[in-house]
Amino acid sequence: MTAEKRPRSFYVLAAIFTLFVLFLYGPVITILILSFQGPQGGLTFPMNGFSFHWFAQLFQGAGLVDISIGLWNSLKLGLIVMVLTVVFSVMAGLAFRRRFTGSSLLFYTAIASLIMPSIIVSLGIALEFHIVDDTVMGIADAYEVDWLYDNYQTATGLFTSGLGAHLSWTLPFGLLIMFAVFNRFDKSYEEAARDLGATSWQTIRHVVLPIIAPSVAGVALFGFTLSWDELARSSQAMGAANTLPIQLQALTTTVTTPMIYALGTVTTAISLVVIAVSLTTFFVLQKRRQRRALKG
Repeated sequence: MTAEKRPRSFYVLAAIFTLFVLFLYGPVITILILSFQGPQGGLTFPMNGFSFHWFAQLFQGAGLVDISIGLWNSLKLGLIVMVLTVVFSVMAGLAFRRRFTGSSLLFYTAIASLIMPSIIVSLGIALEFHIVDDTVMGIADAYEVDWLYDNYQTATGLFTSGLGAHLSWTLPFGLLIMFAVFNRFDKSYEEAARDLGATSWQTIRHVVLPIIAPSVAGVALFGFTLSWDELARSSQAMGAANTLPIQLQALTTTVTTPMIYALGTVTTAISLVVIAVSLTTFFVLQKRRQRRALKG
């Protein structure tokens, strides 16, 4: 019995898919390779040797601003955004399982920022916090509050306007995921738990959350990676603080060595490490829960 030959369309589609993958991941692979240029290497091929020279220069801060500040700021902000995105998305998903007055308006308001240009959202948030600054200083001037004059600087910052800007980007994605999850959720599991005497909190903790755990992990990864890479909404809303993408954009106009590629490689590696740790933790918890269920 001879094997059936593949149609010509299969090879055409395979070639298109290969080109798509190369287009998608080719820039990342190129930056990864060129970051290992030798000390005399440039920004393009061919490579001039292989070394970790530019990574050493990067962490020594030679000729660059201190990227550790931006990296640490992005990491802290990304983790906080991740937690808040998960909490708000799950709570909203639970709330929207029942119709209530104004639910449609609230839904469209929550996801409206997805269709707004990111730079406009960033400018709007910055303007709001500048109005807060002007209001506070106006109060200080009107009532001669010396403490405000001496201690108040600005309301804009990493965990105020910056946090709001990033949540305006991550929350709509988290909400859409959780709405889709709960739209397909079988309520009979909850009814069975209540019939067995479980309270509402016990039902959510021991029934609902374990079932939707994969989606919650997805929302968490979305929240972190979207915040970690966000530039446009950070550009005007961070105040004096800099995140890593902001510093990376600034360095692209001043750095003419493969050091910029080394920074890109480090940034990508951190994203992959966070994703790997999150997925590993999720699978370990799932296996532990399955073992407990079998013992019970």
